[in-house]
Amino acid sequence: MISVGIKELKTNLSSYVDKVLHGEEVVITEHGKEVALVIPISKERKAIKSLVDSGKAKWSGGKPGGLENVRIKGKSLSKTVLEERR
Repeated sequence: MISVGIKELKTNLSSYVDKVLHGEEVVITEHGKEVALVIPISKERKAIKSLVDSGKAKWSGGKPGGLENVRIKGKSLSKTVLEERR
């Protein structure tokens, strides 16, 4: 994990974005205090974007919805949870 001040980040933004693209996490500091974390896009978010781009899902930034033609094998999640509680 890399830590960088805002001034340094502004000066070399492209360099830090490149580091994030290669899997590095960057902590942004202001006056020595951590204020933000820049991380690579998650596999889950990439999968959702792929579904949205293909028209199989709709997403406005909140909870994903509108999946079509997706079949789930096995018991439902609610049934599994209830069984595990016993």
